Amino acid sequence: LMIPNMYKIAGELTPAVFHVAARTLATHALSIFGDHSDVMSVRGAGWAMLAANSVQEAHDFALIAQSATFKSRIPFIHFFDGFRTSHEVNKIAQLGDDQIRAMIDVELVEQCRQRCMDPDRPVLRGSAQNPDVFFQAREAANPFYLAAPAIVQETMDRFAELTGRAYKLFEYVGADDAESVMVVMGSGAGAVEEAVLALVQQGRKVGLLKVRLYRPWDGAALVKELPPTVRRLGVLDRCKEPGAPGDPLYLDVLAAVSEAWREIHAGDASPQTYGGRYGLSSKEFTSAMAAAAFDELDADAPRRHFTLGIRDDVTHLSVPWDADFSTEPDDVTRAVFYGLGSDGTVGASKNSVKIIGENTPLYAQGYFVYDSKKAGSVTVSHVRFSPRPINSSYLISKANFVACHQPQFLDKIDVLETAQPGATFLLNTPHAPEQAWDELPREIQQTILDRKLKFYVIDAYRVANDAGMGGRINTVMQTCFFALCGVLPREQAIEKIKESIKKTYGKRGDAVLQRNYAAVDKSLAALHEVATPDHVTTDRVRCAQLAASSDNDFIRRVTAAILEGRGDLLPVSAMPVDGTFPTGTACLERRSIAQEIPIWEADICIQCGLCSLVCPHAAIRMKAYDESALSEAPDSFESRPWKAKDLAGCQMTIQVAPDDCTGCGVCVDVCPARSKEVVKQKAINMEPQRDHLDRERANWDFFRQIPELDRRQLEADTVKTTQLLLPLMEFSGACAGCGETPYLKLMSQLFGDRTLIANATGCSSIYGGN
Repeated sequence: LMIPNMYKIAGELTPAVFHVAARTLATHALSIFGDHSDVMSVRGAGWAMLAANSVQEAHDFALIAQSATFKSRIPFIHFFDGFRTSHEVNKIAQLGDDQIRAMIDVELVEQCRQRCMDPDRPVLRGSAQNPDVFFQAREAANPFYLAAPAIVQETMDRFAELTGRAYKLFEYVGADDAESVMVVMGSGAGAVEEAVLALVQQGRKVGLLKVRLYRPWDGAALVKELPPTVRRLGVLDRCKEPGAPGDPLYLDVLAAVSEAWREIHAGDASPQTYGGRYGLSSKEFTSAMAAAAFDELDADAPRRHFTLGIRDDVTHLSVPWDADFSTEPDDVTRAVFYGLGSDGTVGASKNSVKIIGENTPLYAQGYFVYDSKKAGSVTVSHVRFSPRPINSSYLISKANFVACHQPQFLDKIDVLETAQPGATFLLNTPHAPEQAWDELPREIQQTILDRKLKFYVIDAYRVANDAGMGGRINTVMQTCFFALCGVLPREQAIEKIKESIKKTYGKRGDAVLQRNYAAVDKSLAALHEVATPDHVTTDRVRCAQLAASSDNDFIRRVTAAILEGRGDLLPVSAMPVDGTFPTGTACLERRSIAQEIPIWEADICIQCGLCSLVCPHAAIRMKAYDESALSEAPDSFESRPWKAKDLAGCQMTIQVAPDDCTGCGVCVDVCPARSKEVVKQKAINMEPQRDHLDRERANWDFFRQIPELDRRQLEADTVKTTQLLLPLMEFSGACAGCGETPYLKLMSQLFGDRTLIANATGCSSIYGGN
């Protein structure tokens, strides 16, 4: 948001609407995720601020803001929570063109155009003013701001007449005689509303006040909406203002109660106001946490300021919550899909939501969790189907269907964490049905038995390859989901999937369509239920993170937890106060996401070093070393004499890091050395990872132990000699085949630890430090 320009636009009373997915501002660290820190930074710019709490409201308020800005002449920020609302897929009632036209006053639009700067109607605007008149001129716009709240409410009332969907500047939900009320703005209102309705059924006197129009602030309207019985107000802010006496919404509510309560609720004591903070950088906020906030308000001595969703063992502001508290009805279908960024899982989940939402009376919701990387990271898709509108603005914690689209995840994260007893578990695995059970880690087997899960497997990559789809398994796994979840009859589901495929890929030609259709048709034949024994049959446990055995205490305590997906459990005391983290930890991640990895054919290699040069992740390396270094080499470790004269008598090896390679194949594309006997065989060839993983892991571990050459004795003036230098940028989070990282890697090889990098925000800030 361009703050100086916004002050000018508002100061000149120019109608405008910015539709903003509210995001986190960079402080101790950058975050691409959602909270209110960016929109709160412009609350003094003179713009009206209209907050949408859901996907439906975001759709509706876009029109309401556009209409109101012409009537009021005040520019509007129409904002909604970044990611939680902006990236959620939900079934909504869509506005029609006639309704949109009815909401826009053409005369007001024409008046706005007449006020534009025009040489046929010359005026002076944007001038400089002196102290004699500036103050008065600044106050001259007061009537416009005083009239704005009523204009917005009138616009909402007009909208209700046209659509049947009624909104208010502040809307109360809960007990008529509530004594504790939570004030919330944004998507968090959905979780709080669920908690309120559940607690009221238990006899609790609680309520929720949703804030819609944040600026211009109408404190009297807020107080009027509150029951006169309220004794304690909890105000939840989704941002942090260090050094302030409270966060923004809390201070505004505090002022409203102080100024307006006695006028409106004469004779009733004004409530005590407490401030809570939640959801920074899209931190999860659930109905259980909302219930805990009410428990805090009802305590004998509530904390004046508190936090939700974290464990603060430093300033002790955090409120504990009961993770088992749930407000979701049993008739809601809840499915969780674990995928890999760019494997199509998110796209397939979105299509599933659209198929159900458009073809059945059910309501559908999809929300998708991923980190900042554009590809190659874990994605978790949360999908709900319900006979009622879905306002659950939080992740699924009790799923009746769980699918793991990448078998390597079983060794890294607890994919069954959300599976409720009796749920269905679908696994994509290369192993045959009769072998699949024994290949599971001990922890997964135990969970399946303890929770009595139904276990199904499919080799989705084989099905996709047979259908000519390559590594895109989304269509295969989507078909299996519909076959197992029972939301639609199987034949109807397949028909709708094919219609969706035609809509999505129709422009790419009939060949692409036929391959997708073939994948659908072959999927069910390859889907198998696994008969589970009554006991655990393996001693193989989930692989421990390398970071967990580090000599560095911080890496062992903090980095390991983050890599294992347990970052949410870390307390405040574990975090660096200024965002400083150790470097060189990417080598501990070992994502193991490649389906194929490059395998070196030493007899064909001409030792040019090009494969190492172009590798975006420094996952394929070249070393020259004394032959004595091979004394403890694994039997599978390959080496050949160094051909150039500069390192006469040395051996050399080109080695892949099998768990860090992303399988992009750039090294194979650039390799100039070809076999004279075998067609298309090069010195580097892509082969299935699982066929070479154990051997190449041993080779890589040994390769890392071979001493590096002394860079002072090496003339790094050719491609091959630069690749004998240790890269200081390795195993980044960049996309497979990235074109940027090879340059950074080469720079680190050429200049070593003398390199100073001043980095700007963009891909490099994510793959280099996420």
